[in-house]
Amino acid sequence: MTPDTGTLLLAAAPIGRPEDASRRLLTALADVAVVAAEDTRRLRRLAADLGVEITGRVLAHHEHNERASVDGLLAELRAGRDVLVITDAGMPGVSDPGYRLVRAAVAEGVPVTVLPGPSAVTTALVVSGLPTDRFCFEGFPPRKQGERARRLADLADERRTMVFFESPRRLADSLAAMAGAFGGDRPAAVCRELTKTYEEVRRGTLAELAAWAEEGVLGEITVVVGGAPERAGLTDPADLRTAVADRVETTGIPRKQAIAEIAKENGLPKRVVYEAVISSGE
Repeated sequence: MTPDTGTLLLAAAPIGRPEDASRRLLTALADVAVVAAEDTRRLRRLAADLGVEITGRVLAHHEHNERASVDGLLAELRAGRDVLVITDAGMPGVSDPGYRLVRAAVAEGVPVTVLPGPSAVTTALVVSGLPTDRFCFEGFPPRKQGERARRLADLADERRTMVFFESPRRLADSLAAMAGAFGGDRPAAVCRELTKTYEEVRRGTLAELAAWAEEGVLGEITVVVGGAPERAGLTDPADLRTAVADRVETTGIPRKQAIAEIAKENGLPKRVVYEAVISSGE
């Protein structure tokens, strides 16, 4: 890229109240040459609420045209024009359009920067009352029952606090599926309409929250689920030998694979389990 290349700006939009917008966002909306918006009507409504006049070109950049619009936005950047990407709420690229454009810009050496601000992910996390030292964001669970069940089964042993987005229409089914995969007693929180007038944070077990959601829920939903509790693993060599032998007998897998599985399940190096097995003289 030449020194005259424009800069790609990723702008966090308020998730509820317009007054949560940063001063940098107000300045950028008024000055930037091109604004790529997930919903142009919502952008103009936000600008009106903020008392900002957008002087640059406003282009649509959403999930249905994202692939096609990337080339046009890159052309704007190559021509030396700054491009600001803004979604309906929160940070572009986080379950919203933005990732493909950022990836393309980085590949071409286009400068990329962020106007930080509101995020439903971190807002829900800190208000949930669940551990915040380690967490992961899992986006929207799959809509189809089978795919959702497989995704949640893969997360059953996740030790970090998990954050999900979900549609209010699918919330009850998703919470019931989580209760089945993680256990009904797993602590969780459903955060509804964060930062808005009717904000609500409902805390409880997954079973309790699934029953509550059966009555129907409205609004933007973020679900926070506590990580899997630490399991007391096997440590005694005799127990480890027995576990490996049982795994080989019941599944028919090679002993090497059984050793690796038992080591992972008990949080041990494979070497420790291997030494326990060979110490029996087998």
